[in-house]
Amino acid sequence: MNIKILSRNSGLYSTARLVEAAKKRKHNVEVIDPLKCDLIIEKKKPSVYYKGRYLSETDAIVPRIGASITYYGTAVVRQFEMMGCFTTTESQALVRSRDKLRSLQILSRARLGLPKTVFTNYSRDVAEIIDHVGGAPLIIKLLEGTQGLGVVLAETKNAAESVIEAFNGLQARVIVQEFIKEAGGADIRAFIIDGQVVGAMKRQGKEGEFRSNLHRGGTAEVIQLTDDEENAAIKAAKAMGLGVAGVDMLQSARGPLILEVNSSPGLEGIEKATGKDIAKSVIRYIERGV
Repeated sequence: MNIKILSRNSGLYSTARLVEAAKKRKHNVEVIDPLKCDLIIEKKKPSVYYKGRYLSETDAIVPRIGASITYYGTAVVRQFEMMGCFTTTESQALVRSRDKLRSLQILSRARLGLPKTVFTNYSRDVAEIIDHVGGAPLIIKLLEGTQGLGVVLAETKNAAESVIEAFNGLQARVIVQEFIKEAGGADIRAFIIDGQVVGAMKRQGKEGEFRSNLHRGGTAEVIQLTDDEENAAIKAAKAMGLGVAGVDMLQSARGPLILEVNSSPGLEGIEKATGKDIAKSVIRYIERGV
């Protein structure tokens, strides 16, 4: 098969591992920078032009689209879909996953456990917002934040009011969520491929840090999910329409709570924590799909 990996950097761990796994299974694989693709739209013959040639002989794509290029990256994925290519992440699912508010609404509709969340249109009733999520401490998240950036823990009501008012003043859209104390600064990342959990890890934030992101110095170890956690992760990926997903959950007194469903989950943390060849599982998913 001819597989194209849509990534801006062929040296990234996830991209390099996917290339390696595809070559091991005797596929032709190439890394394509989505921002350098020209999309040619015409009746019955949509095409992608890249560095002086048409990418017409493409069987499947693996989108590794960063949040900063979601708009154009999604357009490229959509173009390949119009050409009849299989994709590990569909364009509409990619768009849904990048909208934090829409994602939470979809997960809520699927009756999945979530931290209590409030979103308002720059409301002046800050005290009411805080009360809606059970008071301080609470979490304030920028809607456009990724990898733990734009996430603030407000430990007191005064601090929460100050931060929310500051974001409102900057016209930065935020969601306010309850703080799950019993999670202890840790979360779970379940890696889903084609409706199955292929690996799971528990990420623990470094001392004094409530964010567990590995990019922020957190550590990871393999974990065996409970039935409830596994079912929640699979159901969340399905609700978002994602064939490949990283589902982030908190362990709480009322069961697993979904934080986020990531449409371009990194492979480095999960492969090193679990010792599993996740990249190979992605390529095998493509083989079944094509």
